[in-house]
Amino acid sequence: MDSRAKNLFKIHIAVLLFGLTGLFGKFLDIPAHHIVLGRVFFASVSMGLYFYLRRISVKLNSRKDYIVILMLGALLAFHWTAFYRSVQVSTVAIALLTFSAYPIFVTFFEPIIFKEKLKKTDILLAIVMFIGVMFIVPDFDLSNNLTIGTIWGMVGCLTFAVMALLNRQLASKYAGSVIAFYEQGIATIVLLPTLIISRPEMTLTDWWLVILLGVVFTGLAHSLFIGGMKVIRAQTAGIIASLESVYGIIFAAIILHEIPSARELIGGAIILGTAFLSTMKSSKELTASK
Repeated sequence: MDSRAKNLFKIHIAVLLFGLTGLFGKFLDIPAHHIVLGRVFFASVSMGLYFYLRRISVKLNSRKDYIVILMLGALLAFHWTAFYRSVQVSTVAIALLTFSAYPIFVTFFEPIIFKEKLKKTDILLAIVMFIGVMFIVPDFDLSNNLTIGTIWGMVGCLTFAVMALLNRQLASKYAGSVIAFYEQGIATIVLLPTLIISRPEMTLTDWWLVILLGVVFTGLAHSLFIGGMKVIRAQTAGIIASLESVYGIIFAAIILHEIPSARELIGGAIILGTAFLSTMKSSKELTASK
């Protein structure tokens, strides 16, 4: 297997692992914020140990970067809590598909933050993606768990969009693994006070699942994805990453017997198709600017 094939394999495995993280929201019968606390704690510890053994420096260049990374860590804690809350009150499919709609918010936030021109084609893509989200919503009754799950999913979607834009400021300066390490470590600190309010009753199986989620499905998955991107184009990695929702929905159907409705499948196809077109469009614009 040549170098490119190996790195493509790494990215596919990483995206598969990312796609399966939603299932832990069903496996673990503990509050969403405690699932996230366990996830980020074990992920940051495992990544920190890796950096220490490999003697890799994680020092940031400026005070401003530390402030940005603090904001990112807090947002990550809230984003993943909203995501797992969506999984718990609705389905894995709804949580993953609403999360995939984050480009809707990026479209309108990015020009404001980076003082860039808002393009008509981007607005059109955002509208089409929003239509996809509307297909997923069964009705607008707040007593319907699927509706509540969609709302939580969109909250997670919004926070991820802000994270994506803040990450853009750091991505050119630091390795993705270093950024991920700080985000997860700070998210751990942000969520630790929740243990004062309540402590979940966890079985030995629960502990093993949380450790597995943090070390393998988060720490290892991030390392594989970032490592694979060393020789794989960002466009290719982005397209593969769009399979995260597909993997998650398929395994939720097989393992949890959560079969998406026709509306969810139509909405999901619209959202993922639009995300794919947006990725292709961004890649072409990047190529043309070089």
